[in-house]
Amino acid sequence: MIDCLNAARYFIVKAYEDGREAEMTNMKVQKLLYYSQSIHLALYDEPLFDDPIQAWRYGPVCPRAYRFYNEFEANQLPLPNKEFLYEIPDSAINLLEEVWGYFGTYHAYMLSDMTHVEFPWKKARKNLAPQESSTESISVEDMQVLGSQKLEAIERANPAYEATISQVLNNALSSQLRARVGKGEAGDWLKSLLD
Repeated sequence: MIDCLNAARYFIVKAYEDGREAEMTNMKVQKLLYYSQSIHLALYDEPLFDDPIQAWRYGPVCPRAYRFYNEFEANQLPLPNKEFLYEIPDSAINLLEEVWGYFGTYHAYMLSDMTHVEFPWKKARKNLAPQESSTESISVEDMQVLGSQKLEAIERANPAYEATISQVLNNALSSQLRARVGKGEAGDWLKSLLD
């Protein structure tokens, strides 16, 4: 596991490297931490960091990271010293890089809106009105399911996905395999994939 503050620092550094530093606010860091935790749970069946994520009014928040950057409110976060990078293992760096690549271009408000329609945040809020505050933790299990959904969406968005699936299906139905497959079995198999 890594420190949630190091994950936050990583995203801030990436924003500066990509020329997106003006967009890097506490709100955006919070949403990136949430998606990082969700995807890490889906991939490795364990949290990326120990801190809970709570269902606050404007979306998921890691309270410790929020308090650390609270003084900046909605302003741009400063570039941290990069020495923290040595504390993050390569596997975590790779995951954070992927999360940044997929979610880093979104504005903080867009990320917040995205989290508001996803079930983990909504479920943790237990039907509270939008303006009501909450410190209810979002369950690790729900974040893990969301992470799996996000990974599937990321995979499907890959330009090679459709061609790869098409090739797999063509190979499965090739003349070499047709002799082994009984009449109607291929159709049944394809229907089972779509169910």
